Order: sequence, then C-alpha cells, then structure tokens
Amino acid sequence: MKRLLLICLMFCSLMVQAQDLKSLFVAMPDSLSPLWTEVNRADFGDFLASNMKARVRNRFGNFSEMLKLTDDYLLMQSTSVSTMEMKLLPVNDSVNIICMVQTYQAPVADSRISFYDTAWKELPVSQFIQLPEESVFYKTPETTAQTDSLADVRKYADMYLLKASLSEKGKTLSFVYTTPEYMDKENSDRLTSCLNMKQLEYEWRDGKVSAEEITSACCEVPVVFVLSHQ
Repeated sequence: MKRLLLICLMFCSLMVQAQDLKSLFVAMPDSLSPLWTEVNRADFGDFLASNMKARVRNRFGNFSEMLKLTDDYLLMQSTSVSTMEMKLLPVNDSVNIICMVQTYQAPVADSRISFYDTAWKELPVSQFIQLPEESVFYKTPETTAQTDSLADVRKYADMYLLKASLSEKGKTLSFVYTTPEYMDKENSDRLTSCLNMKQLEYEWRDGKVSAEEITSACCEVPVVFVLSHQ
C-alpha cells in the first residue's frame, strides 16, 4: 500500500513538473524536433532570457530563430519558409495540453495543427477542435446563376489551404482561407467575390475534459476549441 502511494505521489509530481513552455520545449523528443538538438532547444530560451537574438544553426546547417517565448506561448521561425507556434492550454486545474501549429509557405501559407500532452504523447486533433469545412468560407448562392458561377470558379480552387495562428496573449486559434492566393489574379478575384469571410476565430473553452478522457482514445471528448464568431 505504501509503495502504491509512493508511486502515485511520484506520478503526480511528474504531472506538475515542466509546465512552462521553455521546459517543455527543451524536453521535446528528438523525433518531434528534426531540426534541433536538445542543446539547440535550450539555447533558444537562454538567448532570449539574456536579451540576445535567439538565432541558432540547426541540424541542416541553416538558421532557425525563436521570436517569442513566454510561459505559455512560443513562436519560431523554423526555416526561411516555415514557422512553428506552440500554446500551452489548460484542460482543468492540474492538466495542460500543447497545441502546435506548423505553417509552411510553399509559396502560399498552409498549416498543420497537432495536440500533445505534456509528456509529448500526440493526441487526436478531433478531441479538441472540429476543423472548418471549406464551404463555411463561402456565401450561400441565392440564384441559379450564382450557383453556376460559384461551381465554375471552384473548379480552379483544387486545393484547400488554411493558415492557422495561435494568439500569444489570448486563447484563440484563427484560420485564414489562403486558397485564393495561389490562383491566377482573374480567378482569385472571382473566388474572393464569392467569400463571406476569409478568417474564422476559435476560442479555447477551459475545464471541460478530465485527464482520463484525454489519454483514452476510446472516449468521446467534447471539442474544446469552439467557433467564437463567423
């Protein structure tokens, strides 16, 4: 019984350790950090803490620069054409998760979103957000002519591209519809005229999921990034 209690106490201690992004980033597994070694990851935060430019040569001989680091937010210029953001988000009073947004400019911005627990176990995205369907960005056609025009121009929009951004100070995740930016000007203008918005903003809803629900793949977990406005 005493041994079981000791194990539980050790587990709880591990849960509350390394709950700031600087520590979590340094502890990030190399498998999730192909560009940077553990020493690199520590150097970024140390340079910023010393009011120095946090520019480090990565594994491939190029430079990466950490632009911002707080207890719960990180922004990295990973390469000349890619960025990475992280946000530490509360699930309840004792459990946080990490939201990571990686954006690639090739040449139009497109993002990949992922979630991890603080031990860097990847969690299903669908547990925390229902990603917007492309159709939500478009006006609803009111006439047959508008329906035909929209169907025609959408034939040229053969890729669904979204740029995602985390808020440094708040708990929001914004999406910008970037598909029109890769099209030629004529079709881009036509497509843009059919949009009712180019940006959606989701807001984090605290305290809705228990630790057990997060770590269990078989549980149905409420979405906790919710659309704040359209």
